[in-house]
Amino acid sequence: MAEYKDPENTILIELKDGTVAIELMPDIAPAHCARMKELAREGAYDGVVFHRVIDGFMAQTGDVEHGKLDQGGNIRRAGTGGSDKPDLPAEFSRIPHDRGTLGAARSQNPNSANSQFFINFKDNHFLNGQYTVYGRVIDGMAHVDAITRGEPPAEPDRMISMKVAADA
Repeated sequence: MAEYKDPENTILIELKDGTVAIELMPDIAPAHCARMKELAREGAYDGVVFHRVIDGFMAQTGDVEHGKLDQGGNIRRAGTGGSDKPDLPAEFSRIPHDRGTLGAARSQNPNSANSQFFINFKDNHFLNGQYTVYGRVIDGMAHVDAITRGEPPAEPDRMISMKVAADA
């Protein structure tokens, strides 16, 4: 097990190719970080697919309501839901949307983020100040780069599990 500077604010996502470690930024976006840890500890993210993966842009996942494969192996509604918890107010900052940063997915309403998030494949500075940045990949970015592309992908990759490093 790797040593992390702040295990309570490090998220470990198990993907098909290996583990992705994400350092959360609770000093920048405390509500978003707390929500991700709460849902991870409930096991809500386990098995959730990457439903929107755009080459050269980002990989989106985290729809804990509709993002798991149904009996027929479909994810028709993935990307339309959140969690059973209330939406979060925006926590915009000056942190840029650089490669490997974690952003809160939302609707047109800036205060509609809930459980969904995306990981930037490259610097996407046109998103700066419009979406909450609340984490950054510190290990395993090659595994993120290997996620199957599509909107949605024909055979989507999923988060096998998500854990807070302090609990792992």
